Amino acid sequence: MAMEGDDFEEEEEFGFSRNYFISKELGSSRKKSARKLSDINLVDEEELREAAANIEPKHEKEIEDLMKSYRSSYSEWKFVLRCGFGLLMHGFGSKKALIEDFASSTLTEYSVVVINGYLPSINLKQVVITLAELLWDQLKTLQKTTSGSQSKNQQPFNTRSVDSLLGFLHEPHVDVNDEECFVCIVVHNIDGPGLREPDNQQCLARIASCSHVRMVASIDNINAPLLWDKKMVHTQFNWYWLHVPTFAPYKVEGMFFPLILAHGGSAQSVKTASLVLQSLTPNAQNVFKVLAEHQLAHPDDEGMPTNNLYTICRERFLVSSQLTLNSHLTEFKDHELVKSKRRSDGQDCLYIPLANDAIEKLIAEISQ
Repeated sequence: MAMEGDDFEEEEEFGFSRNYFISKELGSSRKKSARKLSDINLVDEEELREAAANIEPKHEKEIEDLMKSYRSSYSEWKFVLRCGFGLLMHGFGSKKALIEDFASSTLTEYSVVVINGYLPSINLKQVVITLAELLWDQLKTLQKTTSGSQSKNQQPFNTRSVDSLLGFLHEPHVDVNDEECFVCIVVHNIDGPGLREPDNQQCLARIASCSHVRMVASIDNINAPLLWDKKMVHTQFNWYWLHVPTFAPYKVEGMFFPLILAHGGSAQSVKTASLVLQSLTPNAQNVFKVLAEHQLAHPDDEGMPTNNLYTICRERFLVSSQLTLNSHLTEFKDHELVKSKRRSDGQDCLYIPLANDAIEKLIAEISQ
């Protein structure tokens, strides 16, 4: 009987193996499908995002209880910052609302600068300039309080190099209590697309290592720690890791990423472009409007020549030189608001990669 059982098992195993190889041979001999991924009927991104926004949230009470439990730790987090550590928050869900609640309720006595790392590009030098200006304001206030005299004049920060600015943020100031004089920097998604480059991470690490700076940041990519070496983690950032899953949707952060199996809708492009434009100066917005008005008035043109744009902007006192216009155009191109191409006559021109109705909506939004 034992032999018969063994024979049965061997026969069953042999049958399985034979069927496997037969199916592989038949599969390879069949005609391959001619269908492509491009043949899929993609959903409009606007419709998909609208449907996602209408999904009813679940477990709201449990999530609120979870947030309350984090609020009870705010005083501890503040103590950690005062001790010289940086707070790094990780865990499933958007930490944006949690960090902003912590900063607005607990860090009220300090100046706070916010970096949205989920944006396509970030100007870190401007961030350093802002930090230096805020620290300078604190120093002037403290020196007036302690000595009754106003501090000496400083060279304008926007004319100084990054190394000089970081030196100012790190150097001791004998007239004030250094332990209590610092500015806070909040970095949403420090692993975001606008900050992933090694140079940006090195700059952030140098900022965090300054004695008058405290950093609060969040990460969402499981591979984010690979951005840093041992010196950056333990010496410069000096992270105090906080596991704070919030289970909150990435509504704001996800606006700048295309959805899978969806083609871009005009409304979503308008919303993204509007957010970027509103963060720029009024002059930059007006330069963009000039280009938009030309594109709406000349829908059949391939684009607006750069020289024509400069002439109109100069007449309207929006720019003082070609260099100023180029800086605006660089900002537009970095955020993919404007693109350039060479016309059939060989002349370089600029155009906005949106449909006319989308451009009209965008102009209406930024004009409000």
